[in-house]
Amino acid sequence: MVNEFEIKKQICDIGKRIYNQGMVAANDGNISVKLNDHEFLCTPTGVSKGFMTPEYICKVDENGKVIQANDGFRPSSEIKMHMRVYKERPDVKSVVHAHPIYATSFAIAGIPLTQPIMPEAVIALGCVPIAEYGTPSTEEIPDAVSQYLQYFDAVLLANHGALTYSDSLLNAYHKMESVEFYAKLLFNSKLLGGPKELSESQVQRLYEIRRQFGLKGKHPANVCLNNKDGKCSCHTCGNCSGAENIVNGCQKETDTDMVAEITKRVMEQLNLNK
Repeated sequence: MVNEFEIKKQICDIGKRIYNQGMVAANDGNISVKLNDHEFLCTPTGVSKGFMTPEYICKVDENGKVIQANDGFRPSSEIKMHMRVYKERPDVKSVVHAHPIYATSFAIAGIPLTQPIMPEAVIALGCVPIAEYGTPSTEEIPDAVSQYLQYFDAVLLANHGALTYSDSLLNAYHKMESVEFYAKLLFNSKLLGGPKELSESQVQRLYEIRRQFGLKGKHPANVCLNNKDGKCSCHTCGNCSGAENIVNGCQKETDTDMVAEITKRVMEQLNLNK
C-alpha cells in the first residue's frame, strides 16, 4: 500500500503536469485524493500547482474540515465540490479541477462536448455536459455538479473550468487531458468547416466495445442501455443540458432550443448571419 507521503508526491507531480500544460494559471485549480471514508488529501489554496512540494498538501475529513495542515497552508476553497463528488460517487478515489483553455472556452460559450468525433473520446468520456454557473467556494457549484455525477465522469463548469474524477489520481488526470484534447479537436474541426460526426450505429458499436472492455466509471454506454429500444443517446441528442432526461436514455430539446436552431439554419441559408 502506498504511504501518504508518496501520495502527496504524486499530487505534486500531477500539479506540475496541469501547470506545465497550461491547464491552470497562477494559483488556479485543485486536486484531491481519497485515503479512506474519513480522510482526504488535497492541494492548498493560494499556491501555484506547478511549484508544490509534499509539505504543501493538507489532510481533511469528509466534511472538508482540516485534520492536518502545515503553517501557512489551508485547504482549497473548492473542497466542497470535491467532497460532494466523493459523497455521491463512492467509486471515486481522486478529483481534479482545472481551467484547460479549450475546454473552458466551450464552458464559457455554453457548448457541451457532445459531438461524437473520434472513437477514443466516445469510448473514454462519452459526453461532457455543462453544470450551471455557481459562485466558487460556495455550495452552488456542488449543487450544480451533483445532478451529473451519476451519469458522467467529466463535467464542464459554466464560465469556470472542468472537473474530472476517477478511481485513481492518474486516471482522474488522464480524463482531464482527454477532455482538453477532445475540446481542442472539436474547436479546430469547426474552423475547418465543421466535424464529420460518427453515425449512430458507429457510436453504438463503440459503446459495446466499452462494455466488453469492462471500463469503470459512469458513461452513456452504461446509463443509456435503452438505446437498444430505439431511443436516442447522449451523443446523438447534442444537448446534455439536464440530467433528469438522461435517466430515461434521451435528452429532449426544449421548444426554445428548437426554434433557435431552426432560425439559425434559415438565416444561414439566406446569408443573413454574416
